[in-house]
Amino acid sequence: MSHTSHPHIVIGGGISGLGAAYLAARAGTPTLVLERSARIGGCIHTHRFDNLHNFWIEAGSHSCFNSYGTLLDMLEQRHHLSRIVAKTKVSYRLWRQGKRRTILSALHPVELLTSLPTLQRLNKAECSVKEYYGRGLGMRNYRDLFGPAFRSVICQPPDDFPAAALFRKKPRRKRILRSFTMPGGLSDIAALIAGSDGLEVRTDQTITALTRDAGDWQLTLADGSQLTTPRLTLAVPPDVTAQLLTTSHPQIAALVGQIGMAEIDTLVLIFAKATLKLPELAGLISVDGQFLSAVSRDFRSDPRYRGFSFHFPGGEYSETDQVAAACAALGTQPPQVLAQMQVRNRLPALRQGHHLLVAELNQLLAGQPLAITGNWFAGVAIEDCLLRSASEMQRLLTS
Repeated sequence: MSHTSHPHIVIGGGISGLGAAYLAARAGTPTLVLERSARIGGCIHTHRFDNLHNFWIEAGSHSCFNSYGTLLDMLEQRHHLSRIVAKTKVSYRLWRQGKRRTILSALHPVELLTSLPTLQRLNKAECSVKEYYGRGLGMRNYRDLFGPAFRSVICQPPDDFPAAALFRKKPRRKRILRSFTMPGGLSDIAALIAGSDGLEVRTDQTITALTRDAGDWQLTLADGSQLTTPRLTLAVPPDVTAQLLTTSHPQIAALVGQIGMAEIDTLVLIFAKATLKLPELAGLISVDGQFLSAVSRDFRSDPRYRGFSFHFPGGEYSETDQVAAACAALGTQPPQVLAQMQVRNRLPALRQGHHLLVAELNQLLAGQPLAITGNWFAGVAIEDCLLRSASEMQRLLTS
């Protein structure tokens, strides 16, 4: 049985864990990242079809913006900022009553104008999404347009989601492309970070036990090997965090265990470009369809293929039913599908008052050689994850 020691270990190889490891290594603390699955990136998941001229499509996160300052700093420090590529501007459409419609077709402008003054008076931090935007934009607008649009963003019912965690205003770097991706998709970002000096990533690593002994953390892996570290970062979903900390920090485990998770089935479909009559579009916002949303690859046009990622509520529909619903929305038939794949995604199901839970968690973490990061603190965006990782690394490495 092998037993090795490391200055800092991160459990979880998504963008939060990779970001934490990068920041720690850059600060002079060599870091080992352990990822349970065979790939890194977590919710950043670019799928490549080798038999279709390496055509790729996002099966998870879809875009980055020039307001992602922490991410841009990392790319700049790694001398890869010049690699970002623009996303062609294409529009979203609504899927409502079995038809594709324009966004403005669902807007109630008079209600919007009369409701907007209320929006200025509401405290976003104390409201759910439905309370804040329903009152501030009008309930009919929320029902017919904004509610479905928000559901498309977070891939789950938005009504009880904290309004402050849905969109967070961040400063923009105006000289950078407003919306961008990478030549090979967003998974390029995960690979670039993972290749940084002072950072080692191991995949297919399952933690079977986590304990504290004489001030150090001891990790036991499925193969029986053991790792020791004085500093530990957890960058895994809240339910996994709670499970890992049940023995060493039961109070933290009980608190984090209150956070729910939303299951999403993501269906990716690829078509020959010549077979689709559908005009290019960014995606579909579903108002009353079986799927929650759909995002296309049309922002990076390909001469041969078109791809679409449809997000469905987890476990509610068979893959056959999902394909039929997706093809109906695209105006085509299942036999026209050249390739497909399905992946189960998981996102935190935050609820109103979540900021109070995070504040209590931060108090429990104060002074501990333990950091906790992820997409379930201030928001689910890539930059939200990295901002949490940055604040946790500053605390962990200076405490």
